[in-house]
Amino acid sequence: MNEPIRVTLLTGFLGAGKTTLLNSLLAAPHGERIAVIENEFGAAGIDGDLLGPGATAIVELSNGCICCNVRGELSAALVDLNERRLRGEIQFDRILIEATGLADPGPLIQTFFWEDALRERFVLDGVLTLIDACHIMGQLDQERVAAAQVAFADRLLISKTDLVDDEKLEAVATRLRTINIRAPIEKVLHGVADWRDLLKVGGFSLDEQGLAPRGAWEASKKPAAKNVFGGAARSWDDAIGSLVLSVEGALDLDAVSGFVDALIEGSANDLLRYKGILFIAGEPRRLIFQGVHRIAGFDYGRVWEPGEKQTSRIVLIGRGLKAPALQAAFEACVVEPVAV
Repeated sequence: MNEPIRVTLLTGFLGAGKTTLLNSLLAAPHGERIAVIENEFGAAGIDGDLLGPGATAIVELSNGCICCNVRGELSAALVDLNERRLRGEIQFDRILIEATGLADPGPLIQTFFWEDALRERFVLDGVLTLIDACHIMGQLDQERVAAAQVAFADRLLISKTDLVDDEKLEAVATRLRTINIRAPIEKVLHGVADWRDLLKVGGFSLDEQGLAPRGAWEASKKPAAKNVFGGAARSWDDAIGSLVLSVEGALDLDAVSGFVDALIEGSANDLLRYKGILFIAGEPRRLIFQGVHRIAGFDYGRVWEPGEKQTSRIVLIGRGLKAPALQAAFEACVVEPVAV
């Protein structure tokens, strides 16, 4: 059976430099043949003429935002590319989708999990979000989709860093971490980034990739920093942010299942990305789960090492998540408290 084709989604608000970064990725010495799907907003696609010769194929979607009007067309484009590949008409190793700057990545991400034709043939490797260092603060204040693009990211790539001073750059990084604690932040200079960090992300894999480092759990509980324009750092509606839950002691599997079901049922529309590692009573392996909105997956990972601190940790990214109630519900899943 053929391995599923890896897909990378490149997103970011208008003017962040996505096409420049895309050309850099196509020219990098990764040895992979990349098929590009170019999403265009408007009646006619134009970026196809701007892309360099490194792409195996370009499919321009020109009848609206990828997140609302072209889900069916995108699915058909992906299936068609794969069929042409199987017939030997074109050859590629992965697909890179450049979304329009006005697109919310959520519906597109869900397409890869809801639609059987895509789930069987493709695997979404990661979401790369490009950030304009000069304008992101205002975009987050005024544009809801800009905050969503940050929230869904597996990698946050800051462009135009040479045009801002260190103080503003740190303010930008602090605000991005407030929204999305799980995504590493990297600088992009003149569209150039290290492809090794971008083409093998594993953001939707049921493993320990994509969880914030342990030290970040405490940092996430600190008050948000002030931004350089004055006022508290915030996202578009003062609601998108990262919430970290952590408990000590073994968890009851049925209780955890009920907790996750209640979380999804009560907050699915506002729960953008989530991932966790759980210590289950009577189970030597770590239980890993991750999800997007109502789509969640579970699997067992590696065995807990002797002497390793068996802490259950969950990172949630969403709107208006009620921290005290969620932490209390998570703690109620503990069946074997840690001995004092």
